[in-house]
Amino acid sequence: MIRVLLVDDQPLIRSGFRALLDLEDDIEVVAEATNGNEGLELAEEHVPDIALIDIQMPVMDGIETTQRIADDPALASVHVIILTDYGLDEYVFNALRAGAAGFLVKDIVPEDFLHAVRVAARGDALLAPSITRKLINQYVSQPLPSATGPALEELTSREREAVALVAHGLSNDEIADRMVISPLTAKTHVNRAMTKIHARDRAQLVVLAYESGLVTPRNS
Repeated sequence: MIRVLLVDDQPLIRSGFRALLDLEDDIEVVAEATNGNEGLELAEEHVPDIALIDIQMPVMDGIETTQRIADDPALASVHVIILTDYGLDEYVFNALRAGAAGFLVKDIVPEDFLHAVRVAARGDALLAPSITRKLINQYVSQPLPSATGPALEELTSREREAVALVAHGLSNDEIADRMVISPLTAKTHVNRAMTKIHARDRAQLVVLAYESGLVTPRNS
């Protein structure tokens, strides 16, 4: 059973998502919150598999809520999905940097919404390669942050190569083709790299690859 927390200040949005989720045998909505502060308290109480969090809310917005969830070791198993009206913008990128597993635009079709919840619950990448490429395009058009990001010295050369390909928007199958290895080995390289540099998920791995300097606008 996939346990979901809904955090959105708009009752109509929450009720719409809940109606979809309640129809599924393998998904349970464990709680609803109207702002980030309530959402954080309920996340600590229920420790859901998925937290669907609106990016713009009163009291505490989605970015701060995501950051606090990501910073709490007791909530390490919670996968945050950001809900937005606007698609890729600076708020979404900041939420991904804070630790969100991915994002969904609120006008998403029901089938894609349910699929995204299940994908995130498995711990797989929520961002499809096409969306990852859009994220990269958005990011490389902005100045690099002043922070140098996490060091990558612990990665093997093959792991660094795999991370760079993830940052270029390639799927595991595409990485396998490029590196002439099996898809399982490609996934292993990516997962080990995520563990070593403390990336919660594939989306954050893209962010860290750019912030660390492993991939830059010049070689993207």
